[in-house]
Parts: sequence; C-alpha cells; structure tokens
Amino acid sequence: MTVALATSLGDDALILGQRLAEWCGHAPTLEVDLALANIGLDLLGQAQFFLGAAGAAEGQGRDADTLAYRRREDEFRNCLLVEQPNGDFARTIARQFLFSTWQALLFPDLAQSAAPAIAAIAQKAAKEVAYHARFAAEWVVRLGDGTSESHRRMADGLAWCWRFTDELFMDDTAKFRPEWDSHINATLTQAGLATPKPVRGITGGRHGRHTEHLGHILSALQYLQRVYPDATW
Repeated sequence: MTVALATSLGDDALILGQRLAEWCGHAPTLEVDLALANIGLDLLGQAQFFLGAAGAAEGQGRDADTLAYRRREDEFRNCLLVEQPNGDFARTIARQFLFSTWQALLFPDLAQSAAPAIAAIAQKAAKEVAYHARFAAEWVVRLGDGTSESHRRMADGLAWCWRFTDELFMDDTAKFRPEWDSHINATLTQAGLATPKPVRGITGGRHGRHTEHLGHILSALQYLQRVYPDATW
C-alpha cells in the first residue's frame, strides 16, 4: 500500500512539475511566471519525498532519482490529467485548479495516515497544495469573469480537462468526490462559468496505461540519464 500510494503521488507531482517548468519564460506576466515556477518547484519537492519513500518501502535499492529517471513509460503511475499538454494559459489553470483542489482535500487526510512516511510528507505539503488550489481558483474567477475571450478560453480549458477527473476518485479517494464537486462548483459559479457536462471518463494512468503525451515528457525529463547512464555529478 505504501509503495503504490507513494509512487502514484510522487509521479503525479513529478509529471505536473515538469509540465509547469515548460512555462518558464512564457507566462503572461513575470508575476505569473514566478508563481508557476514556484508551484512546479513545490511539486518536484513532493515528488522527491514521495518517490524516496516508495523506494525505501519496496526495498530494492532504488531511490527517488532512480524511480524518476530509469523507469519506462508503462511503469509510471501518475493520473492522466497531469500529463496533458499545457495548451493556453487558461487550460493550464484549469488543469491546476482541478488537480490542486483534489490534493488540498487529500493531503490533510493523508497527514493522519498510519504510514509514518506518507503522513510526514503530506503534513509538510498540505500548506503548499492549499496555496496552489487558491492560486488556481483565483485565476479561474479572473478569467471566467473577465473578457468574453478569457471566459471562452477558461470554459474550453475546463471542458478539455474534465474527462480526466474521474481518475482522481478511484478506490480510497472516492470519498473526496462530493466535497471536491462542492469546491469546484462554488468557484465556477463565482466565475460565471457552467460546470462541464458529465462525460465518459478516461482512466488508465494509475495502471501504467498513458496517453501519448507522457512519452514526450519523459524523453525530455530522462534525456541525460539515457544518453549518459553512468554519469555522476
């Protein structure tokens, strides 16, 4: 349980952190550029801790770096939502809003976990993810309640991401769905946005079945390890 949970949480954070790094130097304003970079760094820190815990629990001598850089695509257990392309700024915000709202509900619960390693990481990261969720929600409102163009882009971004949200609520995390729905709907109402219509969910990431996008992420993320497998720093 600890290995599977820590791996999935670590992979979520690693892949989304890598996605946010793609915004460096390209965000709409310098303030947003720094904010997205800092959120990405928070996520990479979570990835290091969770993957380190997963490696220690499995007892095969693999550390966080080994799990990040030396696994194949089908060995990753991140949800499909976090590997989706950034798209425009509104779609990035939609993805962050949906995912961080989920994390902000999950981590306080995990802070009470019977697994000490999981509890310690979640307790430390709870404040970070609460900020991530707040930052994203504020931008959802700003874009949704802005111009007709920003409203359209925000609605389109939410519609794009919505089909991947069911995977956040599988097995033990299903209990968070009602509260997540409540948070999401309240923010969308404030933004003047309609909640996306129910669609058939796309899942598989938790079992190693990913979209074509993950392979492209890993080709950049793992490049140095693939070209120089024996390199030391």
